[in-house]
Amino acid sequence: MSSRRNNVRGPTSALTDFLREQNITPTTVATRVAIQNQRVAGSSTSAQTAQAPDNVQETEPLRRGRRRNRATAGKGYDSEELDELEAPVTKKKKASTSKSTAKKKAKKDNNSDYQDDEDDDPYTALSKMRTNNRPANGSIERCAECEKEFSVSQYTIAANGPGFLCHPCAKKLGNDPFKKSTAPRKRTKAADKRNIVHFEEHRFPTLVSMCINIISTHIDDIEAFGDIGALNMEAISKVISKRRSLNSENVHLFYGAQNSSLTLYDVTKLSPTALITLGHLNPNITTLRLDFCGLISDEVIHSWCSSLPNLAHIQLLGPFLVRAPAWIAFFESHPQMKSFLITQSPRFDLECLRTLISTSAETLTRLGLREIGMLSDDFLEPIGLLSGRLTYLDISEPSNSCSNRAVNTLLNAVGSTLTYLNLSGHIDLTNDVLQYGVLPNITTLHHLALSNLPLLTDEGVAFFFSQWSNVPLTAVEFSRNPALSTNSLVELLNHSGEGLHSLDINGWKDVSATALANIATKAKDLQKVDLGWCREVDDFIIKSILDSCKNRLAEVRIWGCSKVEGRWVSSGTKTKAKIFGIERAHVTF
Repeated sequence: MSSRRNNVRGPTSALTDFLREQNITPTTVATRVAIQNQRVAGSSTSAQTAQAPDNVQETEPLRRGRRRNRATAGKGYDSEELDELEAPVTKKKKASTSKSTAKKKAKKDNNSDYQDDEDDDPYTALSKMRTNNRPANGSIERCAECEKEFSVSQYTIAANGPGFLCHPCAKKLGNDPFKKSTAPRKRTKAADKRNIVHFEEHRFPTLVSMCINIISTHIDDIEAFGDIGALNMEAISKVISKRRSLNSENVHLFYGAQNSSLTLYDVTKLSPTALITLGHLNPNITTLRLDFCGLISDEVIHSWCSSLPNLAHIQLLGPFLVRAPAWIAFFESHPQMKSFLITQSPRFDLECLRTLISTSAETLTRLGLREIGMLSDDFLEPIGLLSGRLTYLDISEPSNSCSNRAVNTLLNAVGSTLTYLNLSGHIDLTNDVLQYGVLPNITTLHHLALSNLPLLTDEGVAFFFSQWSNVPLTAVEFSRNPALSTNSLVELLNHSGEGLHSLDINGWKDVSATALANIATKAKDLQKVDLGWCREVDDFIIKSILDSCKNRLAEVRIWGCSKVEGRWVSSGTKTKAKIFGIERAHVTF
């Protein structure tokens, strides 16, 4: 009681807070009950003789009401007691018209502060909280529609008014309690307006391509093919190698004693025994190219020393198992080598190169030592002995870069006859190689590859092309040189634009749109172009190149060009070229 006198309240339940918001407090409840008791007492006194039986029936509810009032006053306010239902009102009391009239008059006269539209006392009616909350499962309720008792379950549905509905009544009203809730409809993502429509042009295959595909599909049934002929043999080899279907059983399709050249683009599945057999079944070949030949061993090379006596041109990709003694024995048995091109042979050393030069110095015209781990300045001196005959030189992608001085000395010796030069990956080379090695010594070059030379500058390359007296180049590879920009491209096009068939300036991120637009006007014979990561490339530049070079252009690469969307297709530009790298759409031609 002291807490109430001090106006201090403890924690209350949610129901207590709700009743307080509805102006239902212990004080108002006590006042309302007292007024009701006075009204009932007055009516019972005036009609004591006429309605004695009624008084007997009403005595017990009044006593219970008084006991509740006294209990409430003694224990304080308890919110849980407010949820208890009052004793049901008898039919006689409902039928008494005089009592209900007296009750309404008493409300108007004595309880103007608590006017209510309902005939029953709001406190004795079912609370709003109870009508909205479903009773516990298993409890018995009376249906608000048919007034039949039913057991409450999780499928019980509330009626529009107070109460709940049984399952049959709920179905009659159109509410199926057992109906599964439909999954929420997924919202479709709005299409990106920046993306263009995917275009795909289907072309009818030629009869030759259909035959090649059939052969490659049924390559294991080689006995039924008979003699195919050498005309489409290389195309069939490409298709089979692309599928990695070439093995020791079906490779015999490409063998023959009359073969003078043999090209296999993927011999990964050919064992050393099969590679030895290759030499015995093709004894007259003079040109051999094998890609992905990682299973070539010393035993295979020693076998070829005797089985391939006429071999003069050899190109191998990945013979990393062959040791130096096997290479030396092969060179000594083939003193007429004209072309020797290998890639990724880490055991090829300086002694192997010296043996090759000493045995084939009079015939060797093409030399390729790409990705040779031991390549250094010492290798360049023996190569210089090929002066006057060497036309093809590839010493790219070494483990350690050669120096400017050694490269300039080599170019001074062999540069006058070179038509192909690849110095890519020598990261220590500078503009001095262009100014003192290439510029004064090379005048017949057709293909120049200087990729991944980070020390080259835009001014140095521009000056080189502006002063070079070489014939127009047909292929230029200057990719991965981020310092090169507008000036280099302008002078390059001025020098070789009319003869270019292949242009690779991948990674020239700062080249201007104006310089890029000159490609379409000055290089109209392009067949392949790589403009990857040139940030200013857009649809207008690509469209102009496609329109200008549509007769020859076969491949365009534009990886990393975020401004390209492929809108030239919707504008009506048609091309046979394959376009790779469109970021905002995938276009297949």
